[in-house]
Amino acid sequence: MHSLWWETCKIQERQTLEKDLETQVLVIGGGMAGILTAYQLQKSGKKVLVLEANRIGSGQTGNTTAKITSQHGLCYHGFLKKIGAEKARLYARGNQAAIQEYENIIKTEQISCDFEKQSSFVYGKSRADLEAEAQAAAFLGLPASLVRENLTLPFPVWGAVKFQNQAQFHPLKFLHALSEHLVIYEHSPVYKVEENTAYTKYGTVKAEQIIFTCHIPFLNFPGAYFARIHQERSYVLALEHGMKTNGMYIGSGEHGFSFRNYGPYLLLGGMGHRTGEDASLPKYQQLRNLAAKWFPKSKELCCWSAQDGITSDGIPYIGPYAKGKQNWYVAAGFQKWGMSTSMVAAMLLRDFILERENPWEAVFSPKRFSTADLSFLCKEGGHSVKGLTRQLLADFQKTGKPPVCPHLGCQLTWNPEEESWDCPCHGSRFDKHGNLLNGPAQTSLSPSCSLKK
Repeated sequence: MHSLWWETCKIQERQTLEKDLETQVLVIGGGMAGILTAYQLQKSGKKVLVLEANRIGSGQTGNTTAKITSQHGLCYHGFLKKIGAEKARLYARGNQAAIQEYENIIKTEQISCDFEKQSSFVYGKSRADLEAEAQAAAFLGLPASLVRENLTLPFPVWGAVKFQNQAQFHPLKFLHALSEHLVIYEHSPVYKVEENTAYTKYGTVKAEQIIFTCHIPFLNFPGAYFARIHQERSYVLALEHGMKTNGMYIGSGEHGFSFRNYGPYLLLGGMGHRTGEDASLPKYQQLRNLAAKWFPKSKELCCWSAQDGITSDGIPYIGPYAKGKQNWYVAAGFQKWGMSTSMVAAMLLRDFILERENPWEAVFSPKRFSTADLSFLCKEGGHSVKGLTRQLLADFQKTGKPPVCPHLGCQLTWNPEEESWDCPCHGSRFDKHGNLLNGPAQTSLSPSCSLKK
């Protein structure tokens, strides 16, 4: 299952790290956040090296819907209550600045990536929720308004919150061009980091600063990011003969659908769920049924899925990695808005490394903690206990060992549509042969595991 982006862009492979190297800054992870961070630092005069476990853009960047927007669902009304007007305004400004920074880079580097300005919409049926969000966003200085007419949707809604002058693009065309002048090693997964040295199978990298931009850090401690972020999957169809939208759309609430155009194609997304749960229901088929209902003349070109890291308060962790790790930094938990927040992360991490002041630090700090975190951690702990309990019961009920996650031992669930073994505790995934697909696990499944479906 390849995304439309991989179908329409080929990126030449880089070599694997097979020697010991030294650099000023090491970036672990070659997705949008890692490549943007490396680019920003290299443009600022730093010597930077990127290590990617697979191919650059092979994770969430190659599976995104590629919307660059400061409109992150109906978030701003809630932010005003939870973090206050000052921090909510900084969050808004940071993501608005990200849109402009993309445009600046594309013009400066003369990148052809189908970048175009578009309005974005969050639609819904709740008048109260939409009115509250439009008022909050406008109060924070965002280009927001409440609209009820000219919504290009295949079903009725009460209205939508509209943001003007947002953007969309082809993420891999952009990533390909931006990465051309960076030092990158692919197929070079890091299995251990000690102080200022990262270890791969065939070589090491010693660096003054180390930045983790690998979706979710693979080190359990310090930081415990595996417990502070849970992972969710969502699904996309690229359709010919769908509909022409007048912007980028996403529904409010848990079961909203995403719509945007790319050339002649309509990208229809939705059916999100926590990784490792609800896998028995056919997500792609449900989307196909809706496509047939809404767009009976449509034809599917390709389909794909993405995996997003969700934090307790809806804000990514960007900044110093953990207490006692003075030269480590992290960017993780981008929710479903990784294109804009990747740029926020790149600009903020650049300023950390260059020892520049940046007001966004107060919003995105990984050090923050609130009562919401306590509730979130309790809930996540419940999922882990549930996964571990299932494994113990399975040990008693079955002959042989059931497939368990090598991360922390939770029993895996079979995902028939994607033919993968998924962990309901922390979101690691493995293909049908047991090979690692997604972390925080670092290793593939043990040969002793029974992979019977």
